[in-house]
Amino acid sequence: MKNPYENLPEIAFWKTAVAQKSLFDIGPVWQPKFSIQPAEKVVTFGSCFAQHIGRALAKRGYAWTSFEQPPKGLSDANAKRFNYNVFSARTGNIYTTSLLHQWTRWATGDETPPAISWEKNGRFYDPFRPAIEPDGFASEDEMLRSRQVTIKALADAIAGATYFVFTLGLTESWKNKQDGYEYAICPGTVAGVFDESQHVFDNQFYEAILAELSAAMDRMLKINPGLKFILTVSPVPLTATNSGNHVMVATMESKSTLRAVAGRLARERAEVDYFPSYEIINSPTSKGTFFEPNQRSVNPYGVNFVMDNFFDCMRRQYGEPVRTEPPADAPAPVAEKPKSQDDVVCEEELLSAFGT
Repeated sequence: MKNPYENLPEIAFWKTAVAQKSLFDIGPVWQPKFSIQPAEKVVTFGSCFAQHIGRALAKRGYAWTSFEQPPKGLSDANAKRFNYNVFSARTGNIYTTSLLHQWTRWATGDETPPAISWEKNGRFYDPFRPAIEPDGFASEDEMLRSRQVTIKALADAIAGATYFVFTLGLTESWKNKQDGYEYAICPGTVAGVFDESQHVFDNQFYEAILAELSAAMDRMLKINPGLKFILTVSPVPLTATNSGNHVMVATMESKSTLRAVAGRLARERAEVDYFPSYEIINSPTSKGTFFEPNQRSVNPYGVNFVMDNFFDCMRRQYGEPVRTEPPADAPAPVAEKPKSQDDVVCEEELLSAFGT
């Protein structure tokens, strides 16, 4: 052998793996570590793009599981409006790894969430999941009791799942300056009042993001030692940035940082894998094909293409899945038209209202 490149497969070379192929023939782009079986419980959390993964799993007969079910008699439309079965518990979007770690500390009982709320027009909103009740709660006590239900559901999800899928979304966050806890979104946007003496902006760096995600996974593994993680990075650009940079530059820095963290953890930890949804949508090979005209929302074809790749790569690696009866608490597959990013629940989208 003259050099290590002589015997590499065609997927190792841009010319043979990409340039000489149609966009739709590029693959397999993923060599999955795990063979997810339909009967194994999968939970999904994270940024808005994570919702597509949960839907696709349920639609294909996998045991995507929600541990916080809507009240009986609530219509499907209202269940979604009130954030039931959007993620595997009613956490709302968890955009940062530090917010995931904060929720995990609450779920494991290692920390107690602060008894705070945001008030708006006589209604009360949860600073850690401000959009789950579109019109707010009737009282702070009702809101706090609802939060405890979600914390219990998250704990059950961690303990009961085989796979924990988390989509990393943002590096930018807002925190309480005195006590250090993190909000789901900037105070004064959905509700609450912004106070620069109390609220501090934190655009997190690689080291902090890596440490927070690692610590969150370590806490989960103490509850469920057999839990496996699949990480993805949302391909959806930032709605707005407080970094001082152009939003396009801020988006590329944020996503690159998150991608680097996910890649390192997947390389170093046997229980962690990374699925390249970000690359499939944003690669130059896609030429923007999978974005809506606003150049931000992922269109239905992009969503389907990403998820087709997910299942095709697993099938290539492990063969056809073993079909068994799904668990009784697994949501039934839903026959529906492809959905774009505009159809998912995205708290960050609310920031666009403040742009002139």
